[in-house]
Amino acid sequence: MDLQSNLWAEVDDQGRLILPKEISESYGVKPGNRVRIEPNANHIRLHRSTSNLQKVYIEPTDLCNLNCTICIRNGWDETLGRMSQETFEHILNGLKKLPSMPTVFFGGLGEPLFHPRTMDWIEQLKACGAPVELITNGTTLTEKNSRRLIKAGLDVLWVSLDGATAESYADVRLGAELPKVLANLNVFRQLRRGGHKPTPEIGIAFVAMRKNIGDLPELLKIGRQLGASRFSVSNVMPYTPDMQDQMLYRRTLSDIAYMTSPWLPRLSLPKFDFDDHTKDAFYSALNSGYNVNFAGNSLSGANDVCNFVEGGTMSISWDGSVSPCWPLMHNHISYLHGKEHRSFKHVIGNVNEQELEALWLEPGYVAYREKVQSFGFAPCTFCGGCDLSEANVEDCLGNEFPACGSCLWSQGVIQCP
Repeated sequence: MDLQSNLWAEVDDQGRLILPKEISESYGVKPGNRVRIEPNANHIRLHRSTSNLQKVYIEPTDLCNLNCTICIRNGWDETLGRMSQETFEHILNGLKKLPSMPTVFFGGLGEPLFHPRTMDWIEQLKACGAPVELITNGTTLTEKNSRRLIKAGLDVLWVSLDGATAESYADVRLGAELPKVLANLNVFRQLRRGGHKPTPEIGIAFVAMRKNIGDLPELLKIGRQLGASRFSVSNVMPYTPDMQDQMLYRRTLSDIAYMTSPWLPRLSLPKFDFDDHTKDAFYSALNSGYNVNFAGNSLSGANDVCNFVEGGTMSISWDGSVSPCWPLMHNHISYLHGKEHRSFKHVIGNVNEQELEALWLEPGYVAYREKVQSFGFAPCTFCGGCDLSEANVEDCLGNEFPACGSCLWSQGVIQCP
């Protein structure tokens, strides 16, 4: 369904909103569902039903062939391993029993192509009609592997590129060479099916830091040359003390407190050219302390919004453990407000022991998703003043584990493809 088409809802004689069938089915809205709404000045934001499973992240392994400076493995002491065939079959069988097939994303916290069965599993999922995406560092994207991924029907290939020069790239991704990765990606581009919209689509994922943000314009040019149709830029998450110096969002964290405050004066800007004549004025407007609206869209972005929950996702680690999101898949340490922050993993259950749909609809998990969608957690991302902000165990508002107030994903600072 084309979600950009002109659709209309109806209002019955009791003032109830009746959604078009296409919208209800696409967003998993069923009779009896609770659906959160947010009123705005001229519209109502309708959130996805928390009962709708739309995307499943699968972590084939948390092992990797690189040793990147930005990797979460620099801040954890977790067991490393690979998903077994038995565990994947539990996932596959569970997916087949769902009312509709969700998108499957091979990623997690390791290199998916470092697992010898990942491409087999992509083929099996595509045979079942699942849309499938994969993210890779690109070092093992050989011609043979590219041909197989394309033949299997992979929908989107994401490649992590954190630099536009060999030197800046190697400074982040230790053990990798940018020319080789770009050559691999170019071969993939040439081998894929042609047409108006070549498949698989190519996506570029970039982690922005002080030392590489200047590479972004050139990287966008490289991406266009390689036929990329998707670009995802995230800030760096500091998993080691020294990586805090690379953060580009120190002021952002403090600004979150007032970005959407109803008491702030509002500044509404039109669309205009971004060039040497306008850049200084636009920069000043963004940092004016106003709540800035640009062409009808708030530039404060989304705050207190978990895109994992909003997107109807679940994450499955290599051992079959089910978690609500990537950040809660493994115990790890990161740094917030100059202090160590411990994140303990949150496991709902295991696909080796329970059906996938039963895990998704487990009452405690449903209640957790509804709680996160309302996001009644303490504002640790911009406060961080008490000891409770040093772990996700509890917060000052009485929320118990997992307390998500320190989550930078929920503030639009960190994001995943």
